[in-house]
Amino acid sequence: YLIALEIYSIKLDGVVIKVKILISCPIHQRIRRLWPVSSLLQMLKPKTKSQTTTMFAWALIAPAALVMFWIVLWPLYETFRLSFTNSNLGTLMGGADFVGWENYEKAIGGRKFPAIVTRTFYWMFLSVGFKMILGLIGATLLASNIRGRGIMRALVMPPWIVPIAIGCFGWVWLYNGHFGLLSNFIEMVGITDGPFSFLAYKQSAFYSAVVTDVWIGTPMVTLFFLAAMQGVPKDLYEAAYVDGASRWYRFRRITLPQIMPTIVSMALLSAIWTFNSFEIIWILTEGGPRGATTTLIIDTFKTAIFSYKFGAGATRAVLVVLILGVFSVIYLTVLGRLTKKYNYGGVQK
Repeated sequence: YLIALEIYSIKLDGVVIKVKILISCPIHQRIRRLWPVSSLLQMLKPKTKSQTTTMFAWALIAPAALVMFWIVLWPLYETFRLSFTNSNLGTLMGGADFVGWENYEKAIGGRKFPAIVTRTFYWMFLSVGFKMILGLIGATLLASNIRGRGIMRALVMPPWIVPIAIGCFGWVWLYNGHFGLLSNFIEMVGITDGPFSFLAYKQSAFYSAVVTDVWIGTPMVTLFFLAAMQGVPKDLYEAAYVDGASRWYRFRRITLPQIMPTIVSMALLSAIWTFNSFEIIWILTEGGPRGATTTLIIDTFKTAIFSYKFGAGATRAVLVVLILGVFSVIYLTVLGRLTKKYNYGGVQK
């Protein structure tokens, strides 16, 4: 960079001669060191109207984004840090010691861990599968031109609107062996000889929890599928009807391919929510009887809160995140390949 300096100090015969001196020096770097804020503002100054709009939008969401980033980042960091310590109730005042991978070795090497992971995935696949099937059937019925469609749509909402705790307490009463409606019904029709407590036995308790979770989660799936079906162009159905296509053919070749992106997204979200489900199992059985309904989330809660082993509980929480991350990647990869192979997302011929 050439810096020009003009000096008016030379006179010859009464004539002022202008002398210009050129200096090659990186003075701009010194100036920017002295005035970094000014340089930064100059760089960030929008050049076009589009840039102005974009920067204004970022300025509006920046405070909320920073708060959310802090809320999410700090718990993740703290959980990850605690998973490498022996933090417990006795080390709260004195400080926990770093134990390396010891917590992970104990968690993964425990004799109950494989059974808990298997039970968690079985719980997730069974519950999500029923939600997807029932939600698809319900959305198809609600999208059809039948009488009382508005009333039926309103009746779908209560299981989703009612707080989970209240809904679960209602199911606890239904499953009760002495005054529960289900127990009295199966006894009246002759299925059992006496009162039957659904939550007192291992298999019945597990499947009772699945039924409750399906009852709570199906309405949301139904509404999402219904919204997707209403977005399918009517011209496709009319053209298929003119060509003589049956209802099943139209559903299989038009409806399903068109709503497949919604099905994929809803299945993944429902799988994550079901995998992390805590309230339903805890209110119904607290993970019992004899661990029959203990999933990874229940095991994490019992380890960290009931046993006051915060380090071991944080380890299980990190494992849950890793397992869900791997599952999501595999799920999206497989679905992506199926989408390309069977041309989902477009009308099939």
